Amino acid sequence: MPHYLIYFNQQWVGDHDEAWFESRVEPSTAVVRDMQAEGVLVYAGGLVEELEEAASADATSGELVVTDGPFVETKEWLGGLTIVDVPDDETARRWAGRVAEGCGWPQEVRRFKAGSLQAVTLGG
Repeated sequence: MPHYLIYFNQQWVGDHDEAWFESRVEPSTAVVRDMQAEGVLVYAGGLVEELEEAASADATSGELVVTDGPFVETKEWLGGLTIVDVPDDETARRWAGRVAEGCGWPQEVRRFKAGSLQAVTLGG
């Protein structure tokens, strides 16, 4: 089956108070539980929001350079992601919709190129 990436940029979350974010915990974790129950979840998680904690690695010059911070400064950056293993675009879009409802902010969904996703075992 194809794998799909469901993700959001941090800027899509919007400005909310702590109570609003706390109200999203149960609906968003319920979606993850449903994905686990249906056997489609590969991985889900949010990323640390502080870009200064990021690092980048670049070997395009022929020499590996690893630096602190993001590779490029940008107005938007990845906030979190979910990978699902589902049979088709329609099912992937349905899960993206469920994630959007659970989190309370927009999600984008894209299929991985055939053969581009390598199997990994993630510790839990």
